[in-house]
Amino acid sequence: MIGPRLRELRVARGLSLRRLAAETGLSATLLSQIERGVTNPSLKSLRLLAGYFGQSISTLFQEEPEVLAGTSSVTTPGHRALIQVPSGRARYERLTQGNGQLEVLLGTLHPGEASSEERWSHEAVECAYVLRGELTVELGEETLVLEAGHAITLRSTIPHRYLNTGDVVTEFHVSVTPPTP
Repeated sequence: MIGPRLRELRVARGLSLRRLAAETGLSATLLSQIERGVTNPSLKSLRLLAGYFGQSISTLFQEEPEVLAGTSSVTTPGHRALIQVPSGRARYERLTQGNGQLEVLLGTLHPGEASSEERWSHEAVECAYVLRGELTVELGEETLVLEAGHAITLRSTIPHRYLNTGDVVTEFHVSVTPPTP
């Protein structure tokens, strides 16, 4: 889903794949594969591209929402954008359409996986709600373990990440406002 939108942004700026690669530090081969839908970009690559184009990650996805009465949108399983982070990292399914104000994701972490290699910070407020399993939250110098039904709201300017240190798959919702590149 990101391929056509990435190509649109690149062409609108008059950039070749090689030039965009030089500007972002990503390879031209990887960018070509993303544009053609051959591969999914990592979360790190999405952040680099969103930052380069001055967009939030959510605006990089080109979707056709199912609109009800012109004032809402419905997303359905199997038709949502997926954000697959490299092996050993989280998988996210976008529950919201990109509106630039709110991003709601369904996160899945298998035992031993983490949302990112290291803690990172960004300008937003974030809320995570655990649906199943246990979610370990590293926030600044703290480590918190949340069980199903627990939620945490945090200032995303504090370096943080999510981990599954348990033995079962963890599923959680994470809401971020504003969406972060």
